[in-house]
Amino acid sequence: MTHPDPLSYFEHKLRHETDPSDVYAAQRAGEDVVLVDVRSEEAWNQGHARGALHIPYREIAARAGAEIPRDANVVVYCWSPGCNAGAKGAVEFARLGYAVREMIGGYEYWAREGYPVEGAEGPLPRTFDPLVMVVRPSAST
Repeated sequence: MTHPDPLSYFEHKLRHETDPSDVYAAQRAGEDVVLVDVRSEEAWNQGHARGALHIPYREIAARAGAEIPRDANVVVYCWSPGCNAGAKGAVEFARLGYAVREMIGGYEYWAREGYPVEGAEGPLPRTFDPLVMVVRPSAST
């Protein structure tokens, strides 16, 4: 059995994945990241990452070209680590020639880490889950 070189494996993995912390840091730094929620309308209305666009993965082929520049740095997400819609969305963007990464952890970890979330009625309360992050008294920023 041949084992892949660990350095190559992890470098390759990081070219295709990111996480909520890195996406939020990129947003705050003003980097050009197009965050795309690929879940259903009902899920989007219940809650989504602030600043995300909503294109359900089944609609990407029909909509992406008109809504997102081809040279965009696209990051997709779905519900959680237990959901593969993010991977399905990434496949659709890749088929169209976009540079795309999947945000591991999805909406669940975005919300659990306390990053800004919105629903159909506007901003939702921010919570900080000590099971997935270090919680400090000043964590509300």
